[in-house]
Amino acid sequence: MKVYLGLGSNIGDRLKYLIQAIAKMNDSEISVQRISSYWETEPVGYADQPWFLNAVVEATTVLKPALLLTKLKQIEFELGRKQTVRNGPREIDIDILLYGDRRLESTALTLPHPRLHERRFVLEPLVELAPEVQHPVLMKSMQELLDALKAEEPAEAGSSMFRLN
Repeated sequence: MKVYLGLGSNIGDRLKYLIQAIAKMNDSEISVQRISSYWETEPVGYADQPWFLNAVVEATTVLKPALLLTKLKQIEFELGRKQTVRNGPREIDIDILLYGDRRLESTALTLPHPRLHERRFVLEPLVELAPEVQHPVLMKSMQELLDALKAEEPAEAGSSMFRLN
């Protein structure tokens, strides 16, 4: 199954955390196909923290959604992620953005990611990889979602971001 995963880090060596997370997920169960540019982004929600380094990975996996989530949480743990305040600083964060065109709502996981269409720091790198991929609920392409977000976004937190490569 083709999946898109969002990665972010804003503690320590941010790039190292992203690279290590990508390396750890590339195994017999997950095959990383492409990696977006890295983006330095302003924090959203809890603003009193360092800026994030974000990226999106396109991968294929044999894991069902719940097992994929478990594996990604294990990678976060192995890289030293500690639970702090919601949307607070973190060594590494890995989110399942899209799992094919699968729709799922459970206490542990919602697919597609419920705030995907509201987050420019996710949409910019996702559009680099898959501008035409359709959101399975909103039935709009990732490019259309990004364009709509840019049109309605005055200068909110999270709107400042810079491509690093």
